[in-house]
Amino acid sequence: MKQSFIGNNINRFTETVKDIRGKLFSKNNDYIECYEATESAEVKKMDVAKIPPFINFVTFNRMGLTIKNLNNILDSDEDFELHIIDCNSKDNTWDYIQSLTDKRIKSKTRFTLNLGPIYPLNYSLTKRKPGQYFITVDSDTFIKTKNWIACFMEVFDAFPDVGLLGVSRDKPYPRYLPPVIAREKGNSNYLQLKNATVGVDLDFIPGQLQCLRPELIEQIGYWSEENGYGDAELSPRIVHYTNYKVGYLTTVEIDMTQYIGCNLCLGRDICKLSKSVSSCFSLCRASNFNESFVRKHGWKYLETFKELEEGKRTAYCASVHDPESLKNHYYNQIWASENFDYYIKNSN
Repeated sequence: MKQSFIGNNINRFTETVKDIRGKLFSKNNDYIECYEATESAEVKKMDVAKIPPFINFVTFNRMGLTIKNLNNILDSDEDFELHIIDCNSKDNTWDYIQSLTDKRIKSKTRFTLNLGPIYPLNYSLTKRKPGQYFITVDSDTFIKTKNWIACFMEVFDAFPDVGLLGVSRDKPYPRYLPPVIAREKGNSNYLQLKNATVGVDLDFIPGQLQCLRPELIEQIGYWSEENGYGDAELSPRIVHYTNYKVGYLTTVEIDMTQYIGCNLCLGRDICKLSKSVSSCFSLCRASNFNESFVRKHGWKYLETFKELEEGKRTAYCASVHDPESLKNHYYNQIWASENFDYYIKNSN
């Protein structure tokens, strides 16, 4: 077990951007409180063709949903390598994660602070093996389809120019599709995103369940820490600045239930919260600042694509978790630091 090396005594309300940047871009920049891995260095040398996909699962409070949806993934017979990150949950989510013993779980990580959704996502991406498909699943996503990984792989095999596949949102959200083009080859099909227009609402592949082809990752690097727009920036960056397509998988169904009552929660026996004061769901709502982040920092998204259009940057986005990427690619440290700092100050 690797213990925390920074962040435990952080004063999130008084640190300046300069202070945050100094920590983020130091050698010890993970904000890790606990890290457990079940895999040796020798295992990482296995044949690329035999490597099962990497599943990234990030939690932040809402223990009831985490248990329901994570148990569902582990109930599958499919092979994968699961990496779980807890972003400083205030409920008993981490206690539940530590209780899991499935051999497909390759690492369990707990951060001392929540730095927003992009920080843990890119942290996981650095742990992907070369040639390994990368799947990210939001903790509020229940995957209803059995053998769902095989459904993704079938389309990737049939369409070599597809770099990213996702699924449309579902209950309790209304189903919505931006302009798409139906693609079919033999028994395989998907819906190709037609435009991926920058700045157009919902004209992208949503990120609650996504799979990325390894060759695409080599071209794009990471999700953008500089604008922090997540799935909304990823689709247009791929469509307009790489040679890959993105699209919707039609053979996988999900449910995105947002609330489970305490009486139905599978974690009620380990929950130590005072229900009369707050539940794990109220903790999550109080700490969710994604919409306010967009209002304050959304201009960086448009500016990023302006720089891409002008040739000031490439499709490859570097990450604070990958020092070599910072050396070799353009990276706006001030923007990224401001984004991380926003979540540090508001979501912990």
